Amino acid sequence: MSKKKILIVSSFSPSLIHFRGDFIESLIHNNFEVFTAAPDYPTDVQQKLLNLGAHPIVFKLQRTGLNPLNDLKSISELKSIIKAHNVDLVFPYTVKPVIYASIAANSCHVPVISLITGLGFAFTGLTFKARTLQTLNEFLYKISIRKNKVIVFQNRDDYKLFLDRKIIPESNKVAFVGGSGVNLDKYETRVNHNTSKVVKFLLVARLIKEKGIDLYIEAAKTLKKTYPEAEFHIIGEPDNSPSSIKLEKLNKLNKKGIVIYHGKQNNVPEHLYNTDVFVLPTYYREGVPRSILEALSVGLPIITTNTPGCKETVIKDNNGILIKPNNLDELVNAMEFFLVNPDKIKEMGNNSRLYAEKRFDVKIINKELISIINDEI
Repeated sequence: MSKKKILIVSSFSPSLIHFRGDFIESLIHNNFEVFTAAPDYPTDVQQKLLNLGAHPIVFKLQRTGLNPLNDLKSISELKSIIKAHNVDLVFPYTVKPVIYASIAANSCHVPVISLITGLGFAFTGLTFKARTLQTLNEFLYKISIRKNKVIVFQNRDDYKLFLDRKIIPESNKVAFVGGSGVNLDKYETRVNHNTSKVVKFLLVARLIKEKGIDLYIEAAKTLKKTYPEAEFHIIGEPDNSPSSIKLEKLNKLNKKGIVIYHGKQNNVPEHLYNTDVFVLPTYYREGVPRSILEALSVGLPIITTNTPGCKETVIKDNNGILIKPNNLDELVNAMEFFLVNPDKIKEMGNNSRLYAEKRFDVKIINKELISIINDEI
């Protein structure tokens, strides 16, 4: 029996390893031949994909901005890849791959299962630019994904928005999964919980305003006055976004002792093991944040916003606290709760791990995705 060929389309090749590596491995184990398409492959990423047994293919994609000529070239390249390798099913994720790969595959009469991993900056509605991008993205989604076999969402709020905005009709077949999932075998539960009086908070994110970095810094400034021994750690780096925080500001805050800035780190799990509470006060339109899933997996209490994608990771009064987006007072109160009640850190942290095992284990997620694929191919 010949293997079915699946093409996974990404806008950022490292995510094929970090977020989809276990999925690719599961597909190959289930007798699929896996091709991946991305704009560029660092040598180590390409080698890791080859080691898994996948076939990495480069195609041109402008990750940000809109250029009609470049966009048409991306669609044309994807059509050529689909035809050249006799692809049986296309599986794109993130905005541009979903839109362009869906158009390309549908024009080739090849089935598509698209994964909506969050709606991002465009659907925050916070600025004129965001509202303009939302209108454009809605139009592009409408013309691209309605013929897809299945549209997979990571939270039900995004699905409701797609229905309310008439991006898709109710007749479209949809499914739901709990984010990208986490390989729990790679994240052991914390055993040696912090026994010192120092409570350590940690934020891991792209350092842009929409992820709540400014709010976190203001909370640290406020709490340092009453709890000078508390530590407020930050991992991540500024990027090219207009709302990105300035590196000079981070370094100055670090020098003053308000935050402890670690820059970009390749050993995030090690930092998670050595902290007490994970904080992500984002108002970015998330799918289910990978950073929170990793924090759940090692057994950390979570403070995050009551927004789509994030609220799915916290059970009230069980493993963390949900706050209103962009609300400094609620963030300060939530963080102070753990400073006043450090005994709750271990209890809620243990509950986080149990919740990860029940809902976000990558084995569960991958089994669900492969079942969806098998039903449609």
